[in-house]
Amino acid sequence: MMAATMDAGRDVLPSRRAAWQGAQRILAVRLDQLGDVMMTTPALAALKHGAPHRHVTLLASRSGAALAPHLPVDAVIEAAVPWMKPDQPLDAQGLAALTDELRARGFDAAVIFTVHSQNPLPAALLCYQAGIALRAAHCRENPYHLLTDRLPEQEPQLGIRHEVERQLALVQALGFDLPDPRLQFTVRDGDRHALTRTLRALGAPKSGPYIVLHAGASAASRRYPPERFGAALRLLTQRTPLPVFLTGSAEESELVRTVLAHAGAEGGAGDRLHDGGAGDRLHDLSGRLTLGELGALIGGAQLLISNNSGPVHLAAALGTPVVDLYALTNPQHTPWQVPHRVLYHDVPCRYCMKSVCPQQHNDCLRRVAPSEVAEAALQLLHSRGRTRARAPLSGLPRYRARDEQRGVQPIVVHAAA
Repeated sequence: MMAATMDAGRDVLPSRRAAWQGAQRILAVRLDQLGDVMMTTPALAALKHGAPHRHVTLLASRSGAALAPHLPVDAVIEAAVPWMKPDQPLDAQGLAALTDELRARGFDAAVIFTVHSQNPLPAALLCYQAGIALRAAHCRENPYHLLTDRLPEQEPQLGIRHEVERQLALVQALGFDLPDPRLQFTVRDGDRHALTRTLRALGAPKSGPYIVLHAGASAASRRYPPERFGAALRLLTQRTPLPVFLTGSAEESELVRTVLAHAGAEGGAGDRLHDGGAGDRLHDLSGRLTLGELGALIGGAQLLISNNSGPVHLAAALGTPVVDLYALTNPQHTPWQVPHRVLYHDVPCRYCMKSVCPQQHNDCLRRVAPSEVAEAALQLLHSRGRTRARAPLSGLPRYRARDEQRGVQPIVVHAAA
């Protein structure tokens, strides 16, 4: 702990928790991707827990702000800040307008959520300029006056926690706690009704068990090759009669068509595919679903097969088992508190934290066999609803989690040979 004589950049002291507990208007800053916001939802819920009249506003990127109707927050502000990586960040005038907006909202406190490789100080400066009295974050260097309270950054030197644990540790240090650390995503009745209408127009089954496959990801380094996804889908449909819905954004429609072509069926967005065989059970929904409808679809599925991307964390929030094609770019984003298989091939360049493979081979994903994907899916389908034993973490760091207290445990974490 820092010396008591220092009046700035202080570690969180028990005597200061009363000030945080008295805050009535809190700004939660989480400026990266949708999945990162999803993994912060237990911490966001903790800010509200025990004080239902406390008002929590999320400052988020465009993809994070899209979650607004489904989150345990009262309001969302969308911003493309220049210290993150949006295509068109705010300029100096836009940042000044954002500062004015934050000042006008009269926040008492700001909690800045980051991964360990991000610097919280640009966001802390924004909150300082907006006149927010209490400001807290994990921080590596001495923040002096930019933060009133900090948790000294200990990752990755002392190990890397799951992202959910990291953010809960921050709010717990401020005196906020939550008895239920599950991810949160609310599916509204309107989302379910809209999904039913979409499936009816498609001619797809509106009831009965089904599988969802999501082949996209925001970073190229986290995408399992579409031809391998297609081969896995072909193997899977040979061994189960369940229909499969393929999801993705409108920009990912070509990717979905490539997966379908390698699965032995072709079609356009929204098509029901007819090839006289398994193609009758493949349904392309790319570009057709809102985020709420995607949540409704995943929440009703027997299984999600996906790259390590936002839909994995929607599935975790909604209790849907996951086969996660897990690129070894980061170790802390595995499915949280839901039955899952994590598939990857161990590589010397693991944990590069890169959006594009610096080795230009993507071996951590490319060398996972399609047969492994199909087999993992079948095992999860077979074991759904049964008691699951915890398997050791293989190839990923051991998080400092009390796994026996997490409820439903992962079935296995798998490293391909």
